[in-house]
Amino acid sequence: MNWKRKINDALTGATGFQIQRVGKVDSTAPGPVPAPSADSLIRPPADPKADRLLVSPIFILSPVRSGSTLLRAVLNAHPALHAPHELHVRRLTVGFGTSLAEKAMDALGHNQADLEHLLWDRVLHRELVRSGKQYIVDKTPANAFAYQRISTCWPDARFVFLLRHPASIAKSWHEASPTKRTPEEAALDALRYMKAVERARAALPGLTVRYEDLTADPETVTRSICDFLSLPWEPGMLTYGEQAVVVKGLGDWKDKIRSGTVQAGRELPSADEIPESLVPMARTWGYLPGVTDPT
Repeated sequence: MNWKRKINDALTGATGFQIQRVGKVDSTAPGPVPAPSADSLIRPPADPKADRLLVSPIFILSPVRSGSTLLRAVLNAHPALHAPHELHVRRLTVGFGTSLAEKAMDALGHNQADLEHLLWDRVLHRELVRSGKQYIVDKTPANAFAYQRISTCWPDARFVFLLRHPASIAKSWHEASPTKRTPEEAALDALRYMKAVERARAALPGLTVRYEDLTADPETVTRSICDFLSLPWEPGMLTYGEQAVVVKGLGDWKDKIRSGTVQAGRELPSADEIPESLVPMARTWGYLPGVTDPT
């Protein structure tokens, strides 16, 4: 390898530097320990009265395309309930920036998850105060994937579980973006949300309502929700009117929603129209014979 030595000698003479081979990296050597994720650090507020401004927030946990925008609009028509568009606060994160900032927050008793919970609570509380109402309602479908963290952040939170026929959900999800996902892909993607909602229903107390019942008999369903929330029923919930925020991606804003009143839902699919991947969930939720949903 004389040519390598000659090049190195020339480099040393010209620059004062030389190239040296370093030892091979030991792939088995321990590397830096990754910082724990905020989800692994979640814990209830140390002092709920000081750490939380919100009182008894309400979360609608539902799959995509299950009628949550309609239910949000109906609840928002109640004078005590502020139900804005999807808020996605669980995606808001915080970072320390420096080790000194982390050390300072640790001295105050806060880890990353604590700080994120303070942020979430402050954002929702500000929105509620601006509305002049008593309780806030968040219907973001992806909240179903974070039900454990949400219920830990707000120990006094109340949950409404909204179900719809799985095949209807999948069909609507495909129709929302037919070039983005095939019917089969829509069914499998929607199933992820359904399973998350079912896990939440098994773990949390709450009220289960169905989209089909809401559209067929809105007065009975809204009365049951008001009873669950210990609020008087308001007939204005059935004619919720024009919505202040109509933005694609923050809810379903089709003509039925824009109408301002509860419209009849589509006919239920027949058994042979249910994708095979959704048959077990259809049985679990009581839309097919075999399993009766206790709700």
